[in-house]
Amino acid sequence: MHPRNVWQALSRPGYPLSAWPWRSAGYLLTGAVTGAVVLVGIVLSAAAGGVLALALVGLPLLLCTVLTGIPVAALERLRLRLVDPEPAPDPHEPPGDPGLRAWLTTRLRERATWREFGHALLFAGLLWPVDALAVAVGLLCPLTVVATPVLLAVFGEAKVLKVWLVTSWPAAFGFALLGLVLLVLGAYLLGVVAGARAGLTRLLIAPREADLGARVVELARSRVRLVDAFEAERRRIERDLHDGAQQRLVALTMTLGLARLDAPPGPLADQLAKAHEEAGTALAELRELIHGIHPKVLADYGLEAAVADAADRSAVPVDVDLELPGRFSQAVEAAAYFVVCEALANVGRHSGASRAEVSGGHRDGRLFLLVRDDGCGGARAGAGSGLTGLADRVSVLDGRLSLSSPPGGPTLLRVEIPCDPAS
Repeated sequence: MHPRNVWQALSRPGYPLSAWPWRSAGYLLTGAVTGAVVLVGIVLSAAAGGVLALALVGLPLLLCTVLTGIPVAALERLRLRLVDPEPAPDPHEPPGDPGLRAWLTTRLRERATWREFGHALLFAGLLWPVDALAVAVGLLCPLTVVATPVLLAVFGEAKVLKVWLVTSWPAAFGFALLGLVLLVLGAYLLGVVAGARAGLTRLLIAPREADLGARVVELARSRVRLVDAFEAERRRIERDLHDGAQQRLVALTMTLGLARLDAPPGPLADQLAKAHEEAGTALAELRELIHGIHPKVLADYGLEAAVADAADRSAVPVDVDLELPGRFSQAVEAAAYFVVCEALANVGRHSGASRAEVSGGHRDGRLFLLVRDDGCGGARAGAGSGLTGLADRVSVLDGRLSLSSPPGGPTLLRVEIPCDPAS
């Protein structure tokens, strides 16, 4: 497995012989050159702005100085690939309107612009000398020591690092071997400095937290899209079953009923009667299945009517008290409806309640529903009740599902979903 950045490469035994030391040297060398150029540009802009401070030209120069960080950061994101190939996203948002004025307004209001300007000042004042020093100590000095025999052959003598005078070949080759050792140590020095510089640069101009936040937002959006696609598929299946298979079963039941009336008494009539009853049972089960997939009353009349219909079909008497301002989005209505249906099903199966109540409304931008019963209590969301999956479904919509069911009762289920009435 190839190392993904210089830090991973440093931990490998073959690092000195790999391309990473040279990539680190290239990163630091280009950083030293770029930083010197940025320093000259900032100094000239600041000097011109100071001279022309009383004129109208001073403000554009000041803006240019502040906006210097944007191209510097863009170049730094490209240079980062030398030691850290992971993409560094551009944190700037596109302006809402075309034109230079909208672009300047957007950029000056962004935190990323001022963060990049601070990086440019730090780069020009402190970081590029560190880059230059690291290249000199980690690469140039060892190469100078390694080249001692060459200097001795050309000039007749060699002054290593301006300190030691070498006039004999044994000493020259000894310094060359020392230079190779220093070159290996310098490779590690270059990697450490380049990795630290790249980490600091990424922290200033491309923080991973911002990228993580964007990924979280996109993940939340993708979850909502999946829920919408799931609901659309449920409605399609319900429509196909309602308009296709159910109608065929109705026609089959009617045909069997007519054949049963026309058949003379005997074994054939008995078989037709049995087939007619089985077809009726299958039709009833199919209707129940269709209702469980996506009830037509929910699609046609909304959440309030669907909850009232679920209450009418409940095994336990249910009082309904809903005050809703209208329809909501399909995902919100479906999630709320199935939570109520699961809660009423649990009341009928496990609670031993004599009565239940469904109430709710819409307030402060949130739809809230409460399901109460006077049963024995002791219910838990994770005890096979089916509410865990519904809680996950509600959380996709940034909603909340809470359950209070002390032993002895009563049980209260509350669901809240942030939403607005559909237009």
